Amino acid sequence: MAKTIAKLQAQARKTSSKTPTRNKASGTKSAALAKSKAKTKVHSKQTFNVSHFRAEDFRADGLRSYARYRDLGMSKATNGLLQAHVIRLVPPCDPKVVSKRHYHDVDLQMIYVLKGWIKGEYDGEVVTMHEGAAWLQPPRIKHTVLDYSDDCELLEIITPADFETVELE
Repeated sequence: MAKTIAKLQAQARKTSSKTPTRNKASGTKSAALAKSKAKTKVHSKQTFNVSHFRAEDFRADGLRSYARYRDLGMSKATNGLLQAHVIRLVPPCDPKVVSKRHYHDVDLQMIYVLKGWIKGEYDGEVVTMHEGAAWLQPPRIKHTVLDYSDDCELLEIITPADFETVELE
């Protein structure tokens, strides 16, 4: 499993690596230039947001029929910069329904297991994540949900908030 996680981490570094800004005269990073670029980047207005737990907030209007989604209100609070939701997977897991190979056209997708466990295949590597595990799915990584526990709950954070999911089967 450590080998699998190391491989996925290497892929994440490869897909997200960027060449640092270099000063032509010295060949070193220009911290001042990097700072000024960061300051000039315009972010949409963000508002303070709190989402308290309410069981009735889990809805069946999300991407998957086997999941209930609790929107945490971050898309509205960030004007679409990111989406965050809690996903409660509906038991029992039925591989005929859940095991659809796909990818998401996102900039970032991070998942954290709040309860239970989930087993998935990510570009050919099968990994089971248990409560407390977190992983980053690089943009457009092909993956399939294989199985999950009856009590599986996940926290998912995605940028941008509006994205495409492409079914491959």
